[in-house]
Amino acid sequence: MNVTFVPVRRLAELVGAREISPVALAETFLHRLETLGPRYNAVVTVTRERALEAARRAEREIAAGRYRGPLHGIPYGAKDLLATAGGIPTTWGAAPLRAQCFAHDATVIKKLDEAGAVLCAKLAMVELAGGMGYRQPHASFTGPGINPWNAGAWSGGSSSGSGSAVAAGLLPFAIGSETWGSILSPAGFCGIAGLRPSYGRVSRHGAMALCWTLDKLGPLGLTADDCGLVLEAIAGPDPVDPTTTDRAFRYDGNDARRDFRFGVITGVTAGCEDAVRVNFERSLELLRGIGTIEEVKLPELPYEAITRTILQVEAASAFEDFIEDGTIAELTAPEDHYTPYARGAILARDYVKALRLRAVMAREADRVLSRFDALVAPGRVNVAPALDREFRSAIGGTAPDVMGAVGNGAGLPAIVVPNGFGERGLPTSLQFMGRVYEENTILAAARAYQSRTDWHQQHPPGC
Repeated sequence: MNVTFVPVRRLAELVGAREISPVALAETFLHRLETLGPRYNAVVTVTRERALEAARRAEREIAAGRYRGPLHGIPYGAKDLLATAGGIPTTWGAAPLRAQCFAHDATVIKKLDEAGAVLCAKLAMVELAGGMGYRQPHASFTGPGINPWNAGAWSGGSSSGSGSAVAAGLLPFAIGSETWGSILSPAGFCGIAGLRPSYGRVSRHGAMALCWTLDKLGPLGLTADDCGLVLEAIAGPDPVDPTTTDRAFRYDGNDARRDFRFGVITGVTAGCEDAVRVNFERSLELLRGIGTIEEVKLPELPYEAITRTILQVEAASAFEDFIEDGTIAELTAPEDHYTPYARGAILARDYVKALRLRAVMAREADRVLSRFDALVAPGRVNVAPALDREFRSAIGGTAPDVMGAVGNGAGLPAIVVPNGFGERGLPTSLQFMGRVYEENTILAAARAYQSRTDWHQQHPPGC
């Protein structure tokens, strides 16, 4: 049976019914990772020995009637900023850290182990998750993330390998991280689903810190439903990460409402490519069949300046030793050798002001969202940039990213799903953003959209 591009829920049914072996499943995806992974610069380390050991354990447990749930025996990959024990390197995407190893697993890895999932690979990423200020696709020692839909296009960052691997059918799902766009961008560019959970929903213990008050971990999968299944497994409080919430999360995959209230921010398509705008307007027409749509205005605030100031100051602090000892000179992207030094000039009073304004931003965003189930917008303003172009030269290089600034600054959940194609045969996407801790609501809206479209069933040719 061809298990490539089969959603997690269906794979789980096959594994649970013992119609497919976890070992055979692992072997299939390990082979794809080893043979096709290099085509997309998607893989840092294939964890074959660990994967087969976990798959054999899953097979024994299921045969004995000890089925753990929908991720039991399901292969996955993890962005290479998540610590893994057993001598498996965790490189953070950076050349000087190629041999870096940890003696422990990140909490997310532990939770997925407990769910019976099978770690098959550590996936490529932009060096230091983009914390040094990269501005072109080649900022990774594994090479630029290559988009499975077009080999001349980028897969997105900083979770580049996670996006490429799922889109190319190298894995059923992957874990990425987002500080500002690093889950939503690769998911949107690669035509898959990507979920950014609320800040504090998922433990970051064992994950590389870029920005302590913005970093989040979340899943990328073929469908919104895949993302919900994975989020349930990885969500929850963690005593070694005091920023995690005590609010429990149980995925409600049966919510089939058709009475959603959607908001659209005035001017949200400003700076979008024509195809992105057209596909978004078509998506709005479809969404009118499952709910209402109302145009809304956000109050005037310096959204991007607030979130960007926090990110830049905390990144400079997180990598202080790395910057001061000159190790940044060994990074791949030339601009990463000097950009971080400028961030040390940001005044403490400006950082404090940004923190205070973030509280205002979060309050105002919640006030607007309180009337809606989700704000909807294009997932990205453009299709994936070409590998030979700097981001600033792309159409969206200078377009405002209000949804990204507000969503990440206020710690709000969001999901992107594919909604068509644009220039050069590359995917476009649709974003649903909700109130904090309301992941089930945006997942239900995304599932309702996907139940009426087939974009998520289309996959790159040759994969």
